[in-house]
Amino acid sequence: MLTDRQRLEAAELLRSAEHGVNPIAPLTEAFPGIDTEDAYEIQLVNIRHRVAAGAEVRGHKVGLSSPVMQRMMGVDEPDYGHLLHDMELRSDVPVTAARFCRPRVEVEVGFVLGDDLPGEGCTPEDVLAATERVVPALELIDSRIRDWRITIADTIADNASSAGYVIGEGRDPRELDLKAIDARLSSGGELLAEGRSDAVLGDPSLSVAWLARTVARFGVSLKKGHVVLPGSCTRAVDVAAGATFTAGFSGLGSVSLSFI
Repeated sequence: MLTDRQRLEAAELLRSAEHGVNPIAPLTEAFPGIDTEDAYEIQLVNIRHRVAAGAEVRGHKVGLSSPVMQRMMGVDEPDYGHLLHDMELRSDVPVTAARFCRPRVEVEVGFVLGDDLPGEGCTPEDVLAATERVVPALELIDSRIRDWRITIADTIADNASSAGYVIGEGRDPRELDLKAIDARLSSGGELLAEGRSDAVLGDPSLSVAWLARTVARFGVSLKKGHVVLPGSCTRAVDVAAGATFTAGFSGLGSVSLSFI
């Protein structure tokens, strides 16, 4: 467990790394006693800092939602981060890759909420009832930790390695089998990765319900209008300037993101 002062120091290191596009050594090296509770508090320090500067919370993302990633990180549940309004990206506006330390893209079936979700006791049925539409999504992830040498505490503190996202139009979730949406990521006509929506805890609505229950412990709720990214259907792919990535989903449509 870290002291409050150490948590503030760690948060400042991450802010400086992001603003200067200059990644740092793992926090676990500078603060060997750091645990997941510390990491979430560090994340919140920086989220509060950005909100105080004018940012608005527009949703949340879930990470480590596949059993493979959880085993790799030595954990038995996902983690989460915040999505802010200045992280919203557009398919028709190229992103400057040099703004980020070591960016990657992930393919996700996103949820746009049409109603607030309950917290404690939230179920997948609650998620479906409250979801206005599910959407094709790409998450831009980045690590302010050098060379992606992250532990679970590093990525949580670093806002679950989130950097941006873009979503498409989508459909009513009741029109789809959310466990059987095929996803393909391509660039320049080359297939880069493929997977299926059940890679996310077997059903992405389970991931959203887990998130609602988990953030409720911190007095946070998932609200009408929020975007929730439940976890990636495929492996993450490195970004390069000049590339355009397109994620296509069976029955759901597609979404693209370009880099310069």
